[in-house]
Amino acid sequence: MPEITVVTRSGEQKSIPFTPGMSLMQAITEGGIYELQALCGGVCSCATCHVHIDADFKERVGDASEDEDGLLSGSEHRCQASRLSCQISLTGDMEGLRITIAPEDE
Repeated sequence: MPEITVVTRSGEQKSIPFTPGMSLMQAITEGGIYELQALCGGVCSCATCHVHIDADFKERVGDASEDEDGLLSGSEHRCQASRLSCQISLTGDMEGLRITIAPEDE
């Protein structure tokens, strides 16, 4: 089973398995990392599943949609690597993806 590496807000790194086709948000929560609030449940109507994508995977993950971009614009922790994890569908070629959970907005 392919794996991704998640860096938590405290800096801990954890490798978690995923099934291609699941969302990054789902993989993170099913992997036992509960730092994402994911209040909207993955329908792109909040920004509580904000992550930063490692630069080596930016092209494979792709750019944010217009709706996602609008939601991320309200985050004080937004950067060029920002994405909403609910909007990333994991594929087999994302094996080794490294992401960092963004700090929580206040």
